[in-house]
Amino acid sequence: MTTEHTAATGRGFAHAKAILLGEHAVVYGSPAVALPIPSLRVEATARRIDGASVLDTEISLGPLDASDPLGTTVLETLAHVGAAPAGVEVVVRGTLPIGRGLGSSAAAANAIVDAVADLHGVALDDADRFELVQRGERVAHGTPSGLDARATSASTPILFTAGRVEHPPIRFGGSFVVADTGARGSTRKAVADVRTFVELHPERGRALLAELERGTVEGVADLAADRRDDLGTRMNAAQVVLDELGAGHPAITALIAVAAANGALGAKLTGGGQGGCIITLAADPASARRISQALLEAGALGTWTIDAEDYA
Repeated sequence: MTTEHTAATGRGFAHAKAILLGEHAVVYGSPAVALPIPSLRVEATARRIDGASVLDTEISLGPLDASDPLGTTVLETLAHVGAAPAGVEVVVRGTLPIGRGLGSSAAAANAIVDAVADLHGVALDDADRFELVQRGERVAHGTPSGLDARATSASTPILFTAGRVEHPPIRFGGSFVVADTGARGSTRKAVADVRTFVELHPERGRALLAELERGTVEGVADLAADRRDDLGTRMNAAQVVLDELGAGHPAITALIAVAAANGALGAKLTGGGQGGCIITLAADPASARRISQALLEAGALGTWTIDAEDYA
């Protein structure tokens, strides 16, 4: 890291992510594909104040708390840049829904890390930023894979494998529609429940995780070759596996059925599951609009469309 300037106000930005393929298996070292959602943004601002430091988010306002994931992020970043733990106000605002499997905690942490570092004139390298975000994510999720920390700061889709990040070629004309079921999920609980399944049924659990891994590897090839029907089939197959592992939820099942009835080529949960969001594959933008409208009419709290041009 290098010192560049001292700002009156520090700013940081990040965005949501949707896992296309590989959630839960990624915890065991398998690959996962994640898509940035640039339309769902988080901004953090940091400024100097007198007295104790304060963290202001859309769900809480108060002094820094080391037992809180974002409080930990602020404290760890202040220590990293050589600043005292007092005398800073950090404000976090955004359009990213919380508890929906879209990486809200990691996105907020990425924005906070950059804002605090910017305030103190410190330029962080990727490794330092990642580790600071992960410290907060460990408080939030226990043993995070690191996927969210990477994907919520990436500008293009990533292939994440055991901590390694690649940017696979995307030659794809379809669209993805992400929809909020309205049921709040807990990534920490979902990961723990899947782990329990694997421990109680080791042979079946390993087979299911291997199936998710194969689907992810083949899905990356589909993205590169614009094989939309094949990719949709893999998404549907992944959902069957995730249901058996215990990541499903009635609200997920209901919206997937609506998407399928309205022409989606594939649909599955995205993120930890047990609520949260689904991701659907549409053949083209017109189909995406139809699917989006149908999902909203069926009770989805919000929908967001991702096109390949978002990553141009």
